[in-house]
Amino acid sequence: MNRKSFLPSCLHVLLLTAIFLIILTGCQGASDIMNDESQQENSTSNKDIQSIKDSSKEEKGNTFTATIIRVVDGDTVKIKMPNGNEETVRLLLIDTPETVHPSKPVQPFGPEASKFTKDLMPAGSKVEVEPGIGERDKYGRMLAYFYVDGEMVNKLLLEKGLARVAYVYAPNTKYLDELENIQKQAQKDQIGIWSIENYATSKGFDDSKSKEVSVEKTTGNSSCSNPKIKGNINSKGNKIYHIPSGQYYEITKPEEMFCTEQDAQDAGFRKSQS
Repeated sequence: MNRKSFLPSCLHVLLLTAIFLIILTGCQGASDIMNDESQQENSTSNKDIQSIKDSSKEEKGNTFTATIIRVVDGDTVKIKMPNGNEETVRLLLIDTPETVHPSKPVQPFGPEASKFTKDLMPAGSKVEVEPGIGERDKYGRMLAYFYVDGEMVNKLLLEKGLARVAYVYAPNTKYLDELENIQKQAQKDQIGIWSIENYATSKGFDDSKSKEVSVEKTTGNSSCSNPKIKGNINSKGNKIYHIPSGQYYEITKPEEMFCTEQDAQDAGFRKSQS
């Protein structure tokens, strides 16, 4: 090959090489852009999924710290407010079987619900209280959600099958979806109130399923193996206790049993005058 033909050939090869490198670089850049877009899309998708999960759970609202005076039953608690006032509080969106109703017998799983709440919130303990909207029911009781160690007591009672979702009235429906999902699981597991067929209904607890329940509870620091003092709530809602020597002791059906008169008085009962 002579010198004149060699130079054009070299230039041709160099030109083709340069074009090839340009094309290769462009492809690599496009690939990098596509990878970046794909990663960004996946990241956005994951964030969206997490956002959906987070949005399904309501955030806890404003709370205040209160002191437990005593637990009345599974869903009703007496507290001391930060300002020193005393309030009776009904746990929102749930209903536990009765233990102290003036016109109803002690209902199955009522004592268990009451004991569970008492164990969670013993007298003198501190709890977080999240008031509902409007705050009170027709009986003048405050409506609220209670928290112990960050756990909502209303939810825990449902998880154990010791309560049903009930008294659902707007605008106090903030945690309704969560509570209903917890109830469905308890129903599926047939635990607590759901272990008795057709006992817990949308209208309440079927009293025909109720049985005589021996309630042997003590309050305060006293304890004994065989409490003798009977605590009864009459038709007017008055809490009266009867000692074995009392005139009406034998015919009295107890809602609570106490070891000492002091225990009964601490629980809000007064002595029978007969």
